[in-house]
Amino acid sequence: MEENNPQCSSVVDGNFEEVPRETAIQFKPPLYRQRYQFVKNLVDQHEPKKVADLGCGDTSLLRLLKVNPCIELLVGVDINEDKLRWRGDSLAPFMGDFLKPRDLNLTITLYHGSVVERDSRLLGFDLITCIELIEHLDSGDLARFPEVVFGYLSPSMIVISTPNSEFNPLFPSVTLRDSDHKFEWTRMEFQTWALYVANRYDYSVEFTGVGEPPAGAENVGYCTQIGIFQKNGGKATEACVSEQHDQHVYKAENSSGPMTSVRVSLRYPLRLPGPLVCFKVFTTSYPSLQQERFFKLVLVNEVSQQVESLRVSHLSRRKEQDGERGDKPKDIGGSKAPVPCFGPVFTEVEKAKIENSPKPFCVGDKFFVPLQRLLAYPRLNRLCANEEMMRSVIADSIPLSSDGSAVVADLCNYFDEQFEF
Repeated sequence: MEENNPQCSSVVDGNFEEVPRETAIQFKPPLYRQRYQFVKNLVDQHEPKKVADLGCGDTSLLRLLKVNPCIELLVGVDINEDKLRWRGDSLAPFMGDFLKPRDLNLTITLYHGSVVERDSRLLGFDLITCIELIEHLDSGDLARFPEVVFGYLSPSMIVISTPNSEFNPLFPSVTLRDSDHKFEWTRMEFQTWALYVANRYDYSVEFTGVGEPPAGAENVGYCTQIGIFQKNGGKATEACVSEQHDQHVYKAENSSGPMTSVRVSLRYPLRLPGPLVCFKVFTTSYPSLQQERFFKLVLVNEVSQQVESLRVSHLSRRKEQDGERGDKPKDIGGSKAPVPCFGPVFTEVEKAKIENSPKPFCVGDKFFVPLQRLLAYPRLNRLCANEEMMRSVIADSIPLSSDGSAVVADLCNYFDEQFEF
């Protein structure tokens, strides 16, 4: 919706062309950001895996949520196809996402379509958000909205935000906050509707909001009122999902071939004769440690870094010991002090685990680091469950001892001579 966009004409969110700036209430941070942050905090608390934003607009909320490590599927639905196509690329993974893959898979998909049409691909979600959406619905769509979202989709949790009209008198010359709004409810009106819907579809609901009123006007409540609906008994059953698997509305093609898109500039659902067949506008997948090639890349890199850190530390300690004896190391040139190495800080428990693991050792000019030693380090322990798993992944990329129990590296190399260890 336009109100979610910081460049919009909404009187609440930042562009006060029709309202004298000195008399307009300004929120810090802006109200749209407070709404999105509210949802993000909720996601941090409940850790949903599948999240859909109905009426996703410019995808600002999706871009904020995509960094949450718990989310594996993120879906946006909106009637404005052009806006979705324009914003799709901003949801694609960046170079940093490949250099540091997520722990879990993440797929992001945008659908062009109406929020009051059923599609079974939105079944079984943990969280569905409707941020500043319902006030854009006409009476017919508002009547269908609970049937689709609460009755058919029936997610574990639903978050609905909408303007609180009791706050409006605090804005100069404001009746409705956006020209596209069909209504704006008081707190009593919203709560009456929400409690009725919750009771009908077996949800509980609690009310809160964002956008604190100014001092002396606390009685009007939050500028944006929010309802948090939670399904009684938890998630929809798998049986419920499977029974409705054939109800697909969001499609790239229909039976008669590629469909012609309906281009509209309105964000709220458009009422058309018959069902509005909708389609996928954009989809992308993020690299993750659940994907074999990225897991191997990360593990090999982590093992290599840890072995190198241990090798340099070993050379440093040996140089110090030789210096105390007054001897010069036979295989290490130079007399300058080693460059200090900075590494992670370990807890006492982690330190004890590392110290109790098999220590690195030398045989001739080779440096050996037991796999059990590597597994004692937290970052590698998080990646690998056991020695066998580590060995099978790195065997064709990193030299191992004859029995496969340790990584083997040259004790000294060209760089040591350059830095005069």
